[in-house]
Parts: sequence; structure tokens; C-alpha cells
Amino acid sequence: MGVPPPILDLARTARRVAVLTGAGMSAESGVPTFRDAQTGLWENVDATALATPEAWEDDPAKVWAWYQWRVALVRGVHPNAGHRALADWGHTARVQIVTQNVDDLHERAGSEEVVHLHGSLFSPRCTRCGRPVELPDPPRDALARLEPPSCPACGDDVRPGVVWFGEMLPQEPWEIATGSVRDAELLVVVGTSGVVYPAAGLPALARSHGVPVVEIDPRETDLGDRVDHSWRTTAAVGLPALVEALEHGRP
Repeated sequence: MGVPPPILDLARTARRVAVLTGAGMSAESGVPTFRDAQTGLWENVDATALATPEAWEDDPAKVWAWYQWRVALVRGVHPNAGHRALADWGHTARVQIVTQNVDDLHERAGSEEVVHLHGSLFSPRCTRCGRPVELPDPPRDALARLEPPSCPACGDDVRPGVVWFGEMLPQEPWEIATGSVRDAELLVVVGTSGVVYPAAGLPALARSHGVPVVEIDPRETDLGDRVDHSWRTTAAVGLPALVEALEHGRP
């Protein structure tokens, strides 16, 4: 696949690249986007209703079981060609990834600078004291309820290390993300709808600092007026083509 010349020209001259990724980045690895229909035990469960502080307060065992199912799902898939291409790009430019995803596929592909705006499935912490806790292995089969482990420091329940609806983003990841975008020479936005804030505001922040914005997504998104160039292809197709063109000096 040929890379659109304006996008290739921007990428060729950029030595500091920020990349904002969303659910579409991991979809080609077999990770369903958050609002996709679930399967099996969780087929008729509204995911957005479980990802809230209220759901946790009402039934921690149900919420923990759902997140442990998601941990097992992610552990069963692999980084796709798009993840690997970003890691390869990091060998010739500084590539800082800001992801809205809670999986670990960027890290497993080899990317070294990754900030998780919405937390991670693999970083549980104590509900009360906030202490990081080692993630237990998920059960072999999906369960409707699973009691969360206890914090070894204070004994309270351990919660998933993600940002739920209604919660503020952690300050440090957000500051790293905005700094990356402001200091970049190019922002590449991959697989995000552009409707979840504050992450959806990062392209506008980039442009306000003179940073060009390129979107890679097979769908029309809400980012139309916040990007300079859109390439209607998927992460696993477009990113490898772009990185290969950069490596071999051809469009």
C-alpha cells in the first residue's frame, strides 16, 4: 500500500513523534473495542455499566470477575503489525505513545515510551491506600463473580488499575501526554473515535502548538477538523507501510 505523500513527507522529517492510540489499534489483535458486544458469560452485560465506581461499590466481586476475564482475553492475543511497526519506528526517531487502551500490547511489541491515560488491566491497586499490588492469574474459565484480593498493606479490596467513568485521569500520565504532544514534530492518531475527552482534545492541543496531526483510521471519525491529513486504513496495514517507506526511502 502506498503511503500518501503528504503524510510520508511529514514523517520523514520528524525526529520527535507522539502517537495517540485508541481501541482500533488493538482491534486487529483480537481485542474487542470497549463497546463491542461481549461474548459468552458476559454477552448481555453492558460494559459501560460495570466500569464505574458505583458498580464497584455495589458488587466488587462481579466487577473484579469481569476485569479478570478481560485480563485473560488480552493475555491470549498478540501485538499486531501496527504495534510492532511503532516499536520499529522508535529505533530511528523518538516515538512517545499515549494510549487510551488498558492492554499491554504496545509494551509487548517493544515500545519503550508508553503512557496509559486510562490506566492498565495489569496494574491493580488498593482501593484505600492506592498501593500497587501484583496481579493474580485469572481463572481458567470466566466466572460471574470473583472476590477481589486483599491489599497486603491495609487489608482493603484490590481494585482494577483502570480509570472508570466518572473518575478523573491521573495527573502524572496526563502531564506526560500533553508534554509529549506539545514537544513533538508530528502527532499520529491511530484507531480512536475522537469522542472521549480529555484525550480527544490532544490533536487540537498539538495544532495549537504548530504540530501537524495525521490520522490513521479506516472510519470517518469526529476528528475531521482537528487533523491535517487522514489516511483511511487500519493500524496493522498503514503503520507497517509507513515505517517500511521511511526505512527504505520510498513512498
